[in-house]
Amino acid sequence: MSSILLVTSSPREESLSTQIANEFVDKLVANRPGATVVRRDLAKDGIAHLDTVTTSAIRKPAEARDAAEAAAAVKSDAAVAELLAADTVVLATGLINFNIYSTLKSWIDNVARAGLTFRYTAEGPQGLATGKKVYIVLASAGVYSEGPAAPMNHAVPYLKTVLGFMGMTDVEVIYVEGTAFGPEAAEKAIASAKQRSLELAAA
Repeated sequence: MSSILLVTSSPREESLSTQIANEFVDKLVANRPGATVVRRDLAKDGIAHLDTVTTSAIRKPAEARDAAEAAAAVKSDAAVAELLAADTVVLATGLINFNIYSTLKSWIDNVARAGLTFRYTAEGPQGLATGKKVYIVLASAGVYSEGPAAPMNHAVPYLKTVLGFMGMTDVEVIYVEGTAFGPEAAEKAIASAKQRSLELAAA
């Protein structure tokens, strides 16, 4: 049985990254009878940025944490468990200041855990969150997948780097871009994203 983890991060009610990601997951489920979906909306129920207590807690085994550390690690531990249980991961974000939302960055900081999703070996770092297909849904006002603005797209290179570090190297990107160039361009961007979603879901 397929297990899909959907992580959305935009705080905008009209978010296209969230809309396209949700529709894409619906398409995946339609093609995978019995699939289960875990939805984590970081805008409504986020994971706090790492502080002193949480940083200490997630570097220790559960039995070595004090009460404050145990409480601080609850969401981080849950996020790691959700990630490891999934065979498909969908990450949705807008491009903000040329990168991802800070809510998604905080989620990454909480799931990139030594000994759980990666480990250090004599041969170098080794990802432990392997065997997963990852889809990134990235919405942007401009066009950043190609052309002169492509070097300013730090979101996709960063996500592919950190996902690969954890062992997730099979990554596809769904762009919803150029939406600021007028109603016609926005409609075209949405239609293109939906078509790519349809193709990827059926692959």
